[in-house]
Amino acid sequence: MNYFSSDFKLGILGGGQLGKMLLTETRKFDIQTYILDPSAEAPSQYGATRFFQGDLMDFETVYRFGKKVDLLTIEIENVNLDALDQLEQEGLAVYPSPKTLRLIQNKGRQKDFYSENKIPTAPYRRFTDKNSLIQSVEHNETNVPFVWKSAQFGYDGNGVKIIRTANDLTSLPDTECIAEQMVPFKNELAVIVSRTPSGSVKTYPVVEMEFHPEANQVEYVICPARIDETVAQKARAIALQVSEKFNHVGLLAVEMFQTEDDAILVNEVAPRPHNSGHYSIEASYTSQFEQHIRAILNLPLGNTDSKVAGIMVNLVGEEGYSGPVIYQNIDKILAIDGVTPHIYGKRETRPFRKMGHVTIVNENIDEARKTAEVVKNTIKVISHS
Repeated sequence: MNYFSSDFKLGILGGGQLGKMLLTETRKFDIQTYILDPSAEAPSQYGATRFFQGDLMDFETVYRFGKKVDLLTIEIENVNLDALDQLEQEGLAVYPSPKTLRLIQNKGRQKDFYSENKIPTAPYRRFTDKNSLIQSVEHNETNVPFVWKSAQFGYDGNGVKIIRTANDLTSLPDTECIAEQMVPFKNELAVIVSRTPSGSVKTYPVVEMEFHPEANQVEYVICPARIDETVAQKARAIALQVSEKFNHVGLLAVEMFQTEDDAILVNEVAPRPHNSGHYSIEASYTSQFEQHIRAILNLPLGNTDSKVAGIMVNLVGEEGYSGPVIYQNIDKILAIDGVTPHIYGKRETRPFRKMGHVTIVNENIDEARKTAEVVKNTIKVISHS
């Protein structure tokens, strides 16, 4: 099929920053792109051929949108899967498939999937509601401390809490959840796997993630990860195993723990472009966003090697600021060699909201990390108030 400068229409469910960055690639290739997002202020509204406002969880809205396009993909997992099932049955190509999304959308089901397929993951227990979790702790069936995760609709640190004492349970929402054993680990790693409908597969290099201690959000993504090559090979091999079992099409970001004894445990996955791959826009031969487009259209996959060492710094709203956004000192970081800011197009900031990211490239990973620290301490996402 001719996708370029043609009547072909690619549909994307979700119009946030990931959609916005995907649109950079569809515009480069001159592919018509339709976006559906619930917000009139969605970052993707300007870059799409057509933008539609609507509820991603509403069957009719998603179904009707799907009937306007020739192929459908996502930039967020929380979409109406029954509508995607119906569209797929009627012949629309949907990547990743609703079958894959069903396994991933619920974190409890996702963990069960790892156990069933002998994929290494931290020990866990599933609970239907808050009360059954509390009873399990009271009966010493679940030991504190542990990591609590909401089974549905968690993102960017939301829906994840470390439970250190029984008292911490009272503030939890009453929802289906999992209690995951806390595993001592050296590093949090990630590998992005790309896969086409015809089965071509490539992995990106292993990246290392440094997290904010309070917000549970990634602060830095470092590529290549500063780990032993044997550990890197093991991480890529497990990521490939996960990709094969999910049988996804497009991108699959596999987040992992490197334990104290260098075992690799899968934490969770995201079947779409991911924060851990943003460095690739400047540092890789093929960015994750271009690779996602190549993969879902069954085009040859691009080279996933890095041209240079890359570090990504997340730009999130400073604590104590809510309102119209100001990027303080952005001119100062633009004066530093190898620094590229990406502003997501969200007019309103609030504490810890993802507002953009900055990529730092350098031949030397240690120099890049030093510059990343300078960038982090210089630019501030604030507001007028």
